[in-house]
Amino acid sequence: MYDRQALQQLIQQQALKFGQFTLASGKQASFYLDCRQVTLDAGGAKLIGEGMLELLAEPWPELVGGMVIGADPITGALLALAGSRKRPLRGIMVRKEPKGHGTGKHVEGPYLAGEEVVIVEDVVTTGGSSLKAIEHCLAVGLRVRRVLAIVDRLEGGREAFAEKGFELTTLFTIRDFGI
Repeated sequence: MYDRQALQQLIQQQALKFGQFTLASGKQASFYLDCRQVTLDAGGAKLIGEGMLELLAEPWPELVGGMVIGADPITGALLALAGSRKRPLRGIMVRKEPKGHGTGKHVEGPYLAGEEVVIVEDVVTTGGSSLKAIEHCLAVGLRVRRVLAIVDRLEGGREAFAEKGFELTTLFTIRDFGI
């Protein structure tokens, strides 16, 4: 079962860094959340997967996934845990650029147009990465239910999603870490 406190401590110890950083959004920040330190750790992946499975709720979506690289370990954790609980769930990966060979798709995975997907993300700042993932999913006929993230930095992402008609649900906000 999901242990929120254990995940919070792991993020605090492994992912939260202080200094001067340029974020993916281009913004400058005095702290950085390197959640790959947690999503790529067996214990961290399990905790994140358990927390996000609780947030998926009913009705259960057919698909989960998001923008490559950040969403990939989260998607894998969700698929593994759902499978161990005999819950049907498939994953997708959204490429920043389509492959230059093969099928040349932006969205990879076992999906059908009309199916519902929940977009997953590690850290939300402005929401730009997930909004791009949503755009690509909509373009191939998927229905986006909402966005799930590990941490919301509270820098406009939630509002950006709401403006486009999507809800953001997170396991934590940056306030949970005293920032």
